[in-house]
Amino acid sequence: MKFFAEILKALGAEAGAGVQYTVIEGRGGYFQNVKRLETFTTSIIVLRGAKGGVRIEGKELSLGKYGGGDVAVKGEIFRVERI
Repeated sequence: MKFFAEILKALGAEAGAGVQYTVIEGRGGYFQNVKRLETFTTSIIVLRGAKGGVRIEGKELSLGKYGGGDVAVKGEIFRVERI
């Protein structure tokens, strides 16, 4: 997504520096640069990128889109932690 690349450039961060994400309160989130799905339950999802990953905690979590390095997570996300 070009949007993330523009944000990284404005912040002086390296492109592809791990999993990038946006969370929409009460709806879910969109995650990029994902290489693999490591853990999946309705309360915890762990996504790994080339450089690190994220642990997502929430309620009634499910996967929407999953492919091409992009993952859409549906459900109520309480916390996202970089790992």
